[in-house]
Amino acid sequence: MGSRKKVHAFVRVRPTDDFAHEMIKYRDDNKTIDIHLKKDSRRGVVNNQQTDWSFKLDRVLHDASQDLVYETVAKDVVSQALNGFNGTIMCYGQTGAGKTYTMTGATENYKHRGILPRALQQVFKMIEERPTHAITVRVSYLEIYNESLFDLLSTLPYVGPSVTPMTIVENPQGVFIKGLSVHLTSQEEDAFSLLFEGETNRIIASHTMNKNSSRSHCIFTIYVEARSRTLSDEKYVTSKINLVDLAGSERLGKSRSEGRVLKEATYINKSLSFLEQAIIALGDQKRDHIPFRQCKLTHALKDSLGGNCNMVLVTNIYGEAAQLEETLSSLRFASRMKLVTTEPTVNEKYDAERMVKNLEKELALLKQELAIHDSLANRTLVNYDPMDEIQIAEINSQVRRYLEGTLEEIDIINLRQIQEVFNQFRVVLSQQEQEVESTLRRKYTLIDKNDYAAISAVQKAGLVDADGHLVGEPDGQGFGLGVAPFSTKPGKKSKSKKMFKEQLRPSTPPAKPVAFEDFKNERGSEINRIFKENKSILNERRKRASETTQRINAIKREIDMTKEALNLQKSLREKQGEYENKGLMIIDEEEFLLILKLKDLKKQYRTEYQDLRDLRAEIQYCQHLVDQCRHRLLTEFDIWYNESFFVPEDLQMAVKPGGSIRPGMMPLSKIVSLGEDDQDRFSQLQQTTLPEGPDSVSFYNAKVKMEQKHNYLKTMMGLQQAHRK
Repeated sequence: MGSRKKVHAFVRVRPTDDFAHEMIKYRDDNKTIDIHLKKDSRRGVVNNQQTDWSFKLDRVLHDASQDLVYETVAKDVVSQALNGFNGTIMCYGQTGAGKTYTMTGATENYKHRGILPRALQQVFKMIEERPTHAITVRVSYLEIYNESLFDLLSTLPYVGPSVTPMTIVENPQGVFIKGLSVHLTSQEEDAFSLLFEGETNRIIASHTMNKNSSRSHCIFTIYVEARSRTLSDEKYVTSKINLVDLAGSERLGKSRSEGRVLKEATYINKSLSFLEQAIIALGDQKRDHIPFRQCKLTHALKDSLGGNCNMVLVTNIYGEAAQLEETLSSLRFASRMKLVTTEPTVNEKYDAERMVKNLEKELALLKQELAIHDSLANRTLVNYDPMDEIQIAEINSQVRRYLEGTLEEIDIINLRQIQEVFNQFRVVLSQQEQEVESTLRRKYTLIDKNDYAAISAVQKAGLVDADGHLVGEPDGQGFGLGVAPFSTKPGKKSKSKKMFKEQLRPSTPPAKPVAFEDFKNERGSEINRIFKENKSILNERRKRASETTQRINAIKREIDMTKEALNLQKSLREKQGEYENKGLMIIDEEEFLLILKLKDLKKQYRTEYQDLRDLRAEIQYCQHLVDQCRHRLLTEFDIWYNESFFVPEDLQMAVKPGGSIRPGMMPLSKIVSLGEDDQDRFSQLQQTTLPEGPDSVSFYNAKVKMEQKHNYLKTMMGLQQAHRK
């Protein structure tokens, strides 16, 4: 168990030209902030109104840069995450106090980036500094809006919207969100792209207090898993970092919210009130029940609030006199948070595969030590390995000879051999019972011989002949399940022979299925031909594999029948007595021919099975080629379809025959944005930015890709609207 520690609480003051120096003062320790409020003269002479407050926190950040804020607040939490400790950093405060700026920062300027992008950067930088560990990073982005859960990364093409609503689930490992997508990121740029994607999907609104007010609580989670590259190390650590940007509390009288914004503010204030209640309960050591389930926010953060986690709170406040009442409320919340204790522990797990390998290695060493002990004790060589088929057959023979009386005793070697002796006793007894039952069934009917009436009735029914034998006994043969021949598979639909006239912009674009058939006959004919050839080869390999499987099954049945006949011959020989000549066992010709036949069948079985394995490998490769061709065919068709039927009017002349641009020379996204070159813009940006910050390449790479994506989507929507008109 880890040691309990208090939550770290910091306060960050938003810079302002109208700072209330007379009411807000900082002490020299940079930890204490004093608030002085003038008495309300309207309350009369007897006025017991409190006018002075003092709050001592871990640090007061006044006029602090983004670099200083991150170094003070988040750096230690992120570094400990790679050692297996969970971490949570939460920004709290009234609306417009700078929570989102502290957490995310300004994405337009690399220097002004916030805690979240800096945390991602630190994680990947620490991964590079730990070459002895294999570290994987995954991220998710959750939004809580009006007490509903939303995945901010569901707009990615490979995710898509969830069919069922997301729910908060608890298990022994902690709290997790069922239905929330988690994305693997192998490099810093991918993580930034996911961050920017989620940021564009956040819900914001404008009111008198803040032009871009966040209307939801957001939790960006970084999942880290670190494994040692040393094969003998079976332990690995996992951790997660929750970066929480809370929506700001607001007084409806000041923000003047109406309609939808008013409803959002009500939900925000309600959830923040429940959060404060949970914090008060956590700070009270006498409280047994903590109300985590009152709202989605506290339930989702149950692990972070007073659990297995390094918890940090950043309280954002205004420095203006007009906002002093809200500032006092935020500082009270920070003081209550400092009373909460957490118990961070390392999240260690064990790799089952590596554990098995280590146990096998330890077992081999113990066997070697036993062998040395046996040699020193002058014992005969004892084998501690599991018995093979030859050893089991030898024990079976010893048991049979012991039961027949030809062997006086069975030599005991070790415990494993004793267990196998008892097991073979059971096997021999079972075989003898089956043989006796089979013999009785062949020679007798299950009818009392003295019951003449029953015998007469059975004979009349035709079930027993005059000699008392059963009529129509089953011959032991059954029926098998076959595989439908390849030729019976349903054929392909005939191609549509209808062709539409080729033109740059028809009045109504043809349906995609019709256009696809035309595309396969013309521009995509070569890809379609390769696709058909690969598919034909794949079908031929599948047919051969099916035929080989049928042959293997037939050989297996014949092997089983031959083994059964051989075992019967051996049993007869053992009953009649075994003959030896010069120490060699003498067997009859029929048994010898069965042995040769079994050997030949096993050889055929191995050959056919190897052919089947080769065919399966070819099928897998052919399937890969077919999938590649299918993907390329569909991709080329989408490009051709968009270029042929959705090109803007002002670019028709350029793409006509003889023009400067031909269909296929560049994708539609480039045709509709010829006025700007993103690569040139990015190159200029690198030249001006890199001398100041070499680590900013991934940040701006992700930003440019996100802008390109939004420009493309915006252009496509414009083209579709223009086409409808």
